[in-house]
Amino acid sequence: MTIQNELNKAGGFKNLEHLAKQVVEGFISGMHKSPFHGFSAEFAEHKIYNQGESTRHIDWKLFAKTDKLYTKRYDDETNLRCHIILDNSSSMHYPKMENFSIDQLNKIGFSALAAAALMHILKKQRDAVGLSIYSDAYDFYSPEKGSERHHQMLIHQLEQAVISKPVNKQTETYAYLHEIAEKIHRRSLIFVFTDMFQTTTDEVKLFEALRHLKHNKHEVVLFHVYDKNKEMTFDFNNKPKKFIDIETGEHINLYADHVKDNYEKEVVNYFNELKMKCLQYKIKYVDADVNQSFDKILTTYMVERQKFI
Repeated sequence: MTIQNELNKAGGFKNLEHLAKQVVEGFISGMHKSPFHGFSAEFAEHKIYNQGESTRHIDWKLFAKTDKLYTKRYDDETNLRCHIILDNSSSMHYPKMENFSIDQLNKIGFSALAAAALMHILKKQRDAVGLSIYSDAYDFYSPEKGSERHHQMLIHQLEQAVISKPVNKQTETYAYLHEIAEKIHRRSLIFVFTDMFQTTTDEVKLFEALRHLKHNKHEVVLFHVYDKNKEMTFDFNNKPKKFIDIETGEHINLYADHVKDNYEKEVVNYFNELKMKCLQYKIKYVDADVNQSFDKILTTYMVERQKFI
């Protein structure tokens, strides 16, 4: 069965785990072109050797193949704890879609599949993963666990998020990030998927909440999910259109060409401000265009995991 068919079932994801596996396998098959060359087949069972560690567990056979030092991981080692946070407000469901394809995803579809791909890798590495989903309420929370039953439950929640049809679901991201931060007690790697559109635009409160996520020595990665063609380059023809705020329902009638230049300048400035703020607060910022592959997401995970452990 093709990825296209899997995505089109019931107007959304019906076998998200299978799709996630395909995304990860495609990524791994291309790793020979990346700095992780040689780490693909064995990455679930090895970690990079750090100078000063005992050489007793170095895998010399893998060294002969890769010319890099890796040590074998054992079940009694402390594994990674990861918490994934998903923004499920109305703006994440833009553009509206009835059918999905791997090359045509809206923001919630891209985020859910990216999260499922990360979960697939985490499961292979026997790591614990938790999930939070929010919109205008704290919709779902589950702490970090590593069981198969837990994994299936999280996949189901991601599937439901994609096929949900939120109407005027507004966003106060900072409010729910504070709640989530209070729930994560053990040091974790935290991934946040959001388009950074806030009904209440208070950047001070937003970054206070992101900083709160970093307490207890957590590491935070912000995946800024957006549709570059429509939301950044404002790629619309110059016919009169009604533009509707899908979180508040407010609308405005205009010709796209009349505002295109000013709009694009404002968006670029906003993106740059986000990047600078994240740099200031030591939050990893990753722009995630839904029209691109998932390689940037998975590469970021690989890099952050090596730094975290």
